Amino acid sequence: QVQLVESGGGSVQAGGSLRLSCASSEPTDNFYCMAWFRQAPGKEREEVATVDHSGRDTTYAHSVQGRFTISRENNKNRLYLQMSSLKPEDTGEYHCAASLYNWCEYTYRGQGTQVTVSS
Repeated sequence: QVQLVESGGGSVQAGGSLRLSCASSEPTDNFYCMAWFRQAPGKEREEVATVDHSGRDTTYAHSVQGRFTISRENNKNRLYLQMSSLKPEDTGEYHCAASLYNWCEYTYRGQGTQVTVSS
């Protein structure tokens, strides 16, 4: 059973930064795609950022473009999300996800880490 465990969440003021980390119990080298999603109260789950196996191809939600950076270290079995210039609307629970497939169906998801941004 694959386990993904997020860490690094917390409370920060607007304009601040956080770095989220996701540790995998399985070699991340096995995952074609990895991603970060977020869920805010009363809102639908949003795909925040994705990264392919090589780490070179990334995508971002328009709302975080230029402020967030997704990266992965397959030799450490970790996925990261560097978040800068945080806004109150970035508040939510952030989950990492992984896919074995190149069509990026995310079979595995972590329990999440809470990010709260105050104005």
